[in-house]
Amino acid sequence: MSPSPGQGIHPIVLSQTGTPSGSKHLVAALMLRPPPAPLLPPAPRSSPLPVPRAANPNTDPPPAPFSAARATPMGVAASWPRALGQRFNAGGVAAVVTVAASEPRLALPHVSVQDIRWLDWAELRRAGFRGVVFDKDNTLTAPYAPALWPLLAASFDQCRAAFPGAIALYSNSAGLKQYDPDGVDASTVEAAIDGVHVIRHDAKKPAGAAKEIESYFGCSASDLVLVGDRYFTDIVYGNRNGFLTVLTEPLSFAGESYIVKRVRKLEGYITNYWYKKGHRPIKHQLLPDVRRIVKFDPYEDSISPRT
Repeated sequence: MSPSPGQGIHPIVLSQTGTPSGSKHLVAALMLRPPPAPLLPPAPRSSPLPVPRAANPNTDPPPAPFSAARATPMGVAASWPRALGQRFNAGGVAAVVTVAASEPRLALPHVSVQDIRWLDWAELRRAGFRGVVFDKDNTLTAPYAPALWPLLAASFDQCRAAFPGAIALYSNSAGLKQYDPDGVDASTVEAAIDGVHVIRHDAKKPAGAAKEIESYFGCSASDLVLVGDRYFTDIVYGNRNGFLTVLTEPLSFAGESYIVKRVRKLEGYITNYWYKKGHRPIKHQLLPDVRRIVKFDPYEDSISPRT
C-alpha cells in the first residue's frame, strides 16, 4: 500500500544503536523522511551506505545454490580490460569534479530505497511514467552475474505487469560496446531475465546522452524511471538526462574490487555533506511528491515470483 501525497510522517524513535524501533510502519516511515541519506557521515559498517532503515535480507550471503549456479561471472567479465574498466571510470571522476563545482543536486536521487521491493510500480505507471531503465550489477543482479537476484523476483514481476514490454537495462558492463563489443554478455542477460532488453551503447555512465534509450522506448527520458546503486554514475547520468532517479543499496559486495568499495564509500560521504549543506534533489515534473511510490510494507507482494 502506497502513502497518499498528503499523508504525514510519524515521529521515529531510535534505539541507542541508531536502529529504528517500533512497528513496521514506523520503520517504513523513516524511509520517507528527506533527505534519503543522513546528514552526518554514516558509522563504519560492512556497507558504505547509511545504516539500514529496515531489515534488508539482501545483505545476507545468498543461499549456496544461487552462489554456485547463478552468481558466476559472465565470461567477458573476467578479462583484464573489463576488470580495469570497472575499477576506474574516467567519466565518473570527471562527474565528481563537474557536479561539485556546478550543481551538486545532479548526484542526489529523487528516491532512495534499500532495493526495488520498496517501489510501487503500479503507482509509477499511474503517475505517467512509460518505462523503467535498470542498472545491472548490484541493482538487479550480483556483480557480473547474468541472472536476477532471487529475492527481487516478485517485485520484478510487478514491474513487468505495470510496464509490459517497457523494461530495459543500461549497464557499464553488459551492452557497453567498449567491454561487450559483440553483445554476448547482453544476450546472456536477456536470456536469463525474462522481459528485459539490454541497451547497446557507446558511452560509459555518467557520460553520454540518452539517445539509445529514448530510441528504444520511443519517448523522452523525462517519461522514464532510472534505477541504480551508484551516485556518481547512475544518478548523475539519470538526472542530467531528465529521468526520475531511484538509488538502491548494493545487493552484494562479493566480486567488487577494493577500489570500487572505497569509491562507493566516498560517494556516500560526499553526498551526505551536500545534504548537510542544504542541497536537495531536483524536482521531477511527473512526481512532485515521491512518497507516493514508496511502499510501507515491501515484503507483502501480491504477485508471486515466476517459477
